[in-house]
Amino acid sequence: MSVPQHSRFTPDRGLTGRMVTTMFLIGLVYVGFTGLLIVLLRGAWPLVVLISGGLFVAQFWFSDKITERAMGAHRVTPEQYPQLHGAVDRLCALADMPKPRVAVADNDMPNAFATGRNPQNAVICVTTGLLRRLEPEELEGVLAHELSHVAHRDVAVMTVAGFLGVLAGAMTRIALYGGMMGGGNRNSNDQNAAIAMVLIPLASMVVYAISFLLTRLLSRYRELAADRAAAQLTGRPAALASALTKVTGQIAAIPTKDLRQAQPYNAFYFAPALSARETASQLLSTHPSLEQRLAQLRKVSDELGH
Repeated sequence: MSVPQHSRFTPDRGLTGRMVTTMFLIGLVYVGFTGLLIVLLRGAWPLVVLISGGLFVAQFWFSDKITERAMGAHRVTPEQYPQLHGAVDRLCALADMPKPRVAVADNDMPNAFATGRNPQNAVICVTTGLLRRLEPEELEGVLAHELSHVAHRDVAVMTVAGFLGVLAGAMTRIALYGGMMGGGNRNSNDQNAAIAMVLIPLASMVVYAISFLLTRLLSRYRELAADRAAAQLTGRPAALASALTKVTGQIAAIPTKDLRQAQPYNAFYFAPALSARETASQLLSTHPSLEQRLAQLRKVSDELGH
């Protein structure tokens, strides 16, 4: 989970510590929730283990394909988008890291995201709305931000952390609608079923809440870490600040319906899909406020100036 030794992105001990802590807590919750399901659904414990394990493998191993499909992204070649590929090539050479696959999403919302379980299987994606609105230096700042997520491997941690919510929802539906109760006489079976029907949704809600809070806390810090690393790598914090300001302002003007569709994936985006009214309340936002991000970039600019 640390920055690979060959990458020139600045290591961030604070981010590494938070990722280790998040993974530890996520692991405890995961084991506890699976154990509870096995106890409550005694007759179906092999199915519980199979489903929970299968969902974990699918979520982690195919995270890039799942995210791409969910966000409407498609891979593009250097012939199709020469300037985009050129910018990624320059940044990867500067960072001394493997080039991820490059994708574009046909979406007017200006944004970008990175996904993948490791740098060798990563995908970096930008929307057509972002390409239309940003100048070359601003685009390179955004791309450097996303590449730092890949280099720091925090994309994989966010994928695993988000898995708990998926598991909780899936197992609740299976328990409620699948009738997975076994063993004992009918009266005992009915009593166990009633207990399970109460406890499993409650446990699922607790698991989802814990997963939600852990991902929010990690997500806000990792965005600041990515901004800082990108500005230090490119040496142009002002370009990234300009891109942030432009993207945040333009997103607020996107139709609310489109923003609602994008919000489930906010944790992966360069900037959250928020309307103008929602930007005022960001207590549980996946991202720090624009003011926090700009203040940090000004600090990096001063450091580079000295």
